[in-house]
Amino acid sequence: METTNFSIKYWAEDDKPREKLMLKGKSVLSDAELIAILIGSGSRNESAVQLSKRILASVDNNLNVLGKLSVKQLTHFKGIGEAKAISIVAATELGRRRKSEESVERFKITSSKAVFEIMQPIVGELSHEEFWVLYLNNSNKIIYKAQISKGGITGTVVDTRIIYKTALEHGATSIVLAHNHPSGTLIASEADKQITRKLKEAGKHLDIPVLDHVIVTEKNYFSFADEGIL
Repeated sequence: METTNFSIKYWAEDDKPREKLMLKGKSVLSDAELIAILIGSGSRNESAVQLSKRILASVDNNLNVLGKLSVKQLTHFKGIGEAKAISIVAATELGRRRKSEESVERFKITSSKAVFEIMQPIVGELSHEEFWVLYLNNSNKIIYKAQISKGGITGTVVDTRIIYKTALEHGATSIVLAHNHPSGTLIASEADKQITRKLKEAGKHLDIPVLDHVIVTEKNYFSFADEGIL
């Protein structure tokens, strides 16, 4: 029998990811089945699940790598148009944001590792550099976090006045600095050291100390405090 439509509604009952999710729960679905729900249908020659498996295979079944693909890159797959690509990008971005929010709720700042675990989902995989500040209360719990600047591959511009104006507005008693190195290099540049010294000195006058400056990459981090250069 010739099959000409691979939309989910025409699949055998056991092969319908939506129905499977409803009957058995979301946790039993494979990554490919979840992506198939996002894209809805495949093509004449390939089901949505088969197409999803092909996309995942291209990134070695790594969802973190999938989340880095742009709409343009996803549309290079036969069967993925702009609308389907946007659905995948939106879903992976929601996952990234959820992970970021969960990290903030789970941790207070007790170490440089805690800073890394909070900031890695936010900036660790970016292709450009961003500078963030975590604003803490007197229990070292985060009361606010903010992106201060966003730059290119090699650096950003940081405004000391904005950082401490925000700290005063939120009643912060200390701050932690964090930025990413898209290159993956875990070495503090001279510019990194200069801005840290500048912010530390300003914090002394306002009694809002800088507790650490953490450089974040995709897999690891560098802490000024741990290295004794704060």
